[in-house]
Amino acid sequence: MSLWGGRFQQGSSDMFRQVNDSLPFDRILVKQDITGSIVWSRAIAAAGVLTVAEQQEIENALNELLALAESNELDFDASPEEDIHSFIEAALIEKLGDLGRKLHTGRSRNDQVATDFRLWCKEHIEFLIKDLVNAKTSLVKLADKFKLAILPGYTHLQRAQPVRFPHWCLAYVEMLKRDISRLEDLQQRMNQSPLGCGALAGTTYPIDRQLIAEQLGFASPCVNSLDAVSDRDYVLELMFCASTSMMHLSRLAEDLIFFNSGEASFIRLGDQVTSGSSLMPQKKNPDALELMRGKCGRVFGSLQALLVTMKGLPLAYNKDMQEDKEGAFDAVNQWHICLCIACEVLDSVELDVDRCAEAAKQGYANATELADYLVAKGVPFRTAHDISGQVVLKALEENKPIEDLPLTTLQTFSPLIDNDVYPVLQLEYLVDKRNIVGGTGVEPVSIALQNELDQL
Repeated sequence: MSLWGGRFQQGSSDMFRQVNDSLPFDRILVKQDITGSIVWSRAIAAAGVLTVAEQQEIENALNELLALAESNELDFDASPEEDIHSFIEAALIEKLGDLGRKLHTGRSRNDQVATDFRLWCKEHIEFLIKDLVNAKTSLVKLADKFKLAILPGYTHLQRAQPVRFPHWCLAYVEMLKRDISRLEDLQQRMNQSPLGCGALAGTTYPIDRQLIAEQLGFASPCVNSLDAVSDRDYVLELMFCASTSMMHLSRLAEDLIFFNSGEASFIRLGDQVTSGSSLMPQKKNPDALELMRGKCGRVFGSLQALLVTMKGLPLAYNKDMQEDKEGAFDAVNQWHICLCIACEVLDSVELDVDRCAEAAKQGYANATELADYLVAKGVPFRTAHDISGQVVLKALEENKPIEDLPLTTLQTFSPLIDNDVYPVLQLEYLVDKRNIVGGTGVEPVSIALQNELDQL
């Protein structure tokens, strides 16, 4: 059933239907479309378009369709309808005859789809926040499991300074917390209902848009009909949230892939999130992490596609905007899957504490401590930095760590160096000296970890 055919003498061509029809993908909005239609039937009944009995009959029929939708009994594939809106209206007319034709009074597909999509986004934001909380919980539990472990910290993928393992975990916790806060901000910003805005100019029927908004779970109605039907900022924001969070997951995946490599050997991943090689029997590949990293680009692409689609559109609705859904549906689904996989990976991680500590001692990470030691003795930092660099060259020449160089050797670079330098060069000192808020010392890390544990 076409919702617009009266003015046309010929039907759409097969090729046009192929590019125009959206039921194959917007059927995902079936529950939202029925929910919006129920609320709309109440609104137009209150405005005198329907009698109480007619409204109740329509609502009962829509609830029957909703039950079929929830049990996956609606046959979309056999339907000739072009979109979910015409599908539901055709099903309603089949049940009620001409009464079903009254439902669309005062409503446009423009405000209808905008409402459906907002409802879908609101619902999925709730699910995604739970997914993010679960991933954060897995990181916090992993941090608590190995709360005293030390591993190398890196800049430029070169060993820089050692850090507590929980400090590394909590860095990603902070990223996930920002991801959650972005979704919570979006919840507030998009919490307006477009229903009642019509095609672009509103409706002539005396409907209560505030009541409509409240019945749909929105805080208020959109205040400008032109903007309401053509706004897709909330979709862009959701996809930006997805892209940013996927970037965080990709970075996490990259770290874990490196930590799992034979060159690092810091962690072992569970069999359930790895795979083998068809040729090399010794291989255990971190495929779950690689797929998580790879899907990041797919989500980025969906965001970019919609930005380009929206950038030149005049007010109000344009059919280009039908391109808003497939990318968003896919981006949200991939984000959800990757957050679930991240939990499985993190829950499977086993840390080789001894190997991590051994690696943290390598790379002359204590050169900065030697410089700070000299500064405490009155040497200007830049001079101390040069002296420490010269000591590193000597240690490299002798293939020894700095702490294994004899005092007589160290004193050739500065007579201020004494036996009290050796405790300063030890691994735990390097880490726990950074005992400030945000630092990697055992005290601030323990406090930060406990704060997160208290929120689980």
